[in-house]
Amino acid sequence: MTAHAPVVLDIAGTALTAADRRRLKHPLTGGAILFARHWVNRQQLTELVAEMKAVRPDLLVCVDHEGGRVQRFRSDGFTHLPPMRVLGELWMKDALAATDAATACGHVLAAELRACGVDLSFTPVLDLDHGGSGVIGDRAFHRDARVATLLAKSLMHGLLRAGMAHCGKHFPGHGFVKADSHTEIPVDKRSLKAILADDARPYEWLSTSLASVMPAHVVYPKVDHRPAGFSDRWLKDILRGQFGFTGAIFSDDLSMAGARVVDGSQVTYAEAAALALQAGCDLVLLCNQSLGGGEAVDALLDGLAAGAGTAWHPDPDSEQRRLALLPQTPPLGWDDLMHDPVYQRALERLP
Repeated sequence: MTAHAPVVLDIAGTALTAADRRRLKHPLTGGAILFARHWVNRQQLTELVAEMKAVRPDLLVCVDHEGGRVQRFRSDGFTHLPPMRVLGELWMKDALAATDAATACGHVLAAELRACGVDLSFTPVLDLDHGGSGVIGDRAFHRDARVATLLAKSLMHGLLRAGMAHCGKHFPGHGFVKADSHTEIPVDKRSLKAILADDARPYEWLSTSLASVMPAHVVYPKVDHRPAGFSDRWLKDILRGQFGFTGAIFSDDLSMAGARVVDGSQVTYAEAAALALQAGCDLVLLCNQSLGGGEAVDALLDGLAAGAGTAWHPDPDSEQRRLALLPQTPPLGWDDLMHDPVYQRALERLP
């Protein structure tokens, strides 16, 4: 069995430090996530990613790059992509033009990231636009699960054409609750039947298409008292068992408030990681904790390696699911991309 490397961490700044290199070499590190603070320009980003992969060749380099207000790199040639709601609005005027525009968005998004060495973007957002969620808002395609599903599938097709995997989020749906799981623990009091009939439908309908899924740091008390990312009921019974999903499952950021309280108790990062892995996650994210010394990142890696006070046995297939997210084809460099007719056509079809 290949050793499992489930931790996705970040680095402090725009170039690697000795501490960053040490953490990237840790046997439990399998990925890294980039933020706007890691960006100066394209050359610097490309060199940074290459440096990271020189330390860890199979490292999965990720970013939250959706379009709209969630787009980490916005200058030096990167195309400003619209929020996904724009595609939903276009759907209401011309559904098939909207699917083509969604594919164009996915292609441009992935091709530009891959030209800089980035492997995966945490997109598409499959949450439905219920109108009350500030944290989701215009990141959602539409209120109708059918429209969201088809636009997401079209976006995923564009990503795939540029050689990038994808991650549907936030299972089984974050759009209904108003609270922001970055700062508090949202509670969705609907029944399982109501959730499965509406917000969770995209995951069921995309069960053969999704490469990876990220669960929500939301508690659905009529289904489980734990947030979805720590719930084997949601991840093993429903997502894998009922929906038949076979791809990778990422935890959402373990530093978010919604991840720090499990079963009514405050938990450490290492305990949260172990609980998420135990519940069915293949990979766990810890974001923005490498700043100011990175003690939290070291504590997670060391605690998880030591057992983290809970029985965690890696799924023998988890590492293969992680490796399957890495691009299978070489990217076009930026200069070649600028002359690529497929990319140029996608630019023309952006909404």
